[in-house]
Amino acid sequence: MPSTVIAHIGYDAETKKLTIVYVSGHTYVYHSVPETVYKDLKASRVKGRYLRFFVKDKYLFEKIASPVPIDTSPAT
Repeated sequence: MPSTVIAHIGYDAETKKLTIVYVSGHTYVYHSVPETVYKDLKASRVKGRYLRFFVKDKYLFEKIASPVPIDTSPAT
């Protein structure tokens, strides 16, 4: 089921890194995440809620990207 919060979910089973790309464009990598957590997140009907309760503040993470600012000034 699509999420209104998460644009993409990736997982590397070898390194146990969970990558979350939010619809805002921010990208975070969560470390030492068990594969069962990744699979449960993918299967969840409410991915944002699952992420909040079972991933955020449970695993070390790093922010690896921010959205690129969009220039909204008129073209000349």
